[in-house]
Amino acid sequence: MKQTLGLVGKYFLLMKIVFSKPEKTKIFRKQFFTDTEKLVIDSIPIIAVISLFIGAVIVIQTASNIESPLIPKMYVGYMARESLILEFCSTMVALILAGKVGSNIASEIGSMRISEQIDAMEMMGINSANYLILPKIASATIFNPLLMLMSFILGLVGGAMIIMFTGIITMNQYTEGLQYAFQFYYIVYSMVKMAVFSFIITSISAFYGYYSSGGALGVGRSGTKAIVVSSVTILIANLVITQLMLN
Repeated sequence: MKQTLGLVGKYFLLMKIVFSKPEKTKIFRKQFFTDTEKLVIDSIPIIAVISLFIGAVIVIQTASNIESPLIPKMYVGYMARESLILEFCSTMVALILAGKVGSNIASEIGSMRISEQIDAMEMMGINSANYLILPKIASATIFNPLLMLMSFILGLVGGAMIIMFTGIITMNQYTEGLQYAFQFYYIVYSMVKMAVFSFIITSISAFYGYYSSGGALGVGRSGTKAIVVSSVTILIANLVITQLMLN
């Protein structure tokens, strides 16, 4: 317990340094767009593929479980939409990104710590935490909610594609279900969750990378810890945000 509290305190002290004003806005802007490409744009292919297939699977499972003729088939589209927007496109995508992006950040910053590049920055009077971590947090927190929207749309497209190929229900029933009792607030809720999850992933991964020690093996351990702690924190934050925003 004492060790955990110490880590939490160390994390918040690092975040205080990270969120100090960048010394040179031009350098921050350049690093921001570099990290956006690396952390957000490079994640598009895997998120797109997973979303298409998950959307198709949700439609098949829902349609297969609606056996009663008294339940309209349009509920397949409704259930697919609700499942994607409420949970999969934010929480599940964030857990996927915790593995992909989290390990990338932890290993990159950890390697710089082990090779003493961070020490060299600090010798030159550069705020290494601000320079290395803030652009990553900013880019992921701002742009990952758009990644969530893309995942949602592609999940619905995946459902439509499986309907076209199998004829499990009609396309009219599917589109009617997508429009039924639609609440825009759910999109806002999901985007807020994704922004919070993105902050958790980038800040925790950067924290473990920044304090790496023990050579290449230590960097590997930091990457593993970053993924585990980020994933658990995401699940806790998911519960808290859902209670606050949907209660």
